[in-house]
Amino acid sequence: MSFSLRNTVLRAVPGAFILNAGIGKLNLPEEAAESLQAMAVKGVPPLEKLTPAQFAKFISYGEITVGAALLTPFVPNRVAGAALAAFSGSLLSMYFNSPEMTEEDGIRPTQDGTPVAKDSWLAAIAAVLLLGGARDDD
Repeated sequence: MSFSLRNTVLRAVPGAFILNAGIGKLNLPEEAAESLQAMAVKGVPPLEKLTPAQFAKFISYGEITVGAALLTPFVPNRVAGAALAAFSGSLLSMYFNSPEMTEEDGIRPTQDGTPVAKDSWLAAIAAVLLLGGARDDD
């Protein structure tokens, strides 16, 4: 398996961004964890069962793992794509299940929803990695 320039660009940009976000959440204050958890529960209801401290660890370690998978050349595209799909899917689920994030049509973002809606590009990258648009053997 070789790692092409196309794969490097496709994986490095979101990988570095997600890894940085996860590292930034390693020492998340409890109030911030509670706020993030309240939003996340809208997309992934079982997260409600975690304490804010458990949620903070879960979200930071999860982001670090996804970011590292994208940045590690020997992780196959489909594996990295699956990790990114799960991550972006949870963001989009939160977006579509939060009425304050969408206009009345349930699709277009409100001002509050724009930061999450813009992450739909992560789902597109995941789809390319999963479907082989950026093959491992290029």
